[in-house]
Amino acid sequence: MHALFVLFVVGGLAAVYTGRLLGWCWIRNRAFRIVHLAAIGIVVGQSWLGVICPLTRFEMALREAAGDATYSGAFVAHWVERLLYFDAPWWVFVAGYSVFGVAVAAAWFIVPPHRAGHRDRDREL
Repeated sequence: MHALFVLFVVGGLAAVYTGRLLGWCWIRNRAFRIVHLAAIGIVVGQSWLGVICPLTRFEMALREAAGDATYSGAFVAHWVERLLYFDAPWWVFVAGYSVFGVAVAAAWFIVPPHRAGHRDRDREL
């Protein structure tokens, strides 16, 4: 579930810019864009406040209940370190989340969603 959330946030931004180049109408869907912006907004807010993501807490509780090893810190920091052997202070992740959040917010203006009430063929799918 956590990985899907990360995929939605990262893949969503890639889809917006790719969709702009390829003419995909669905990337301008207002509901999708609001949920996407809110998702990264929550991540950025939690990082600035020093709050561990609820999905990370849930994952660690499930690991502990199953007798599996748990880890400290955030999900992304843990897996980035494991996958890339990248060890960085927490502020690096805060800065990264913040920069990514600015990129998602900028996409709102660079590739604006359809205005409210706009009807397109993708809404019917």
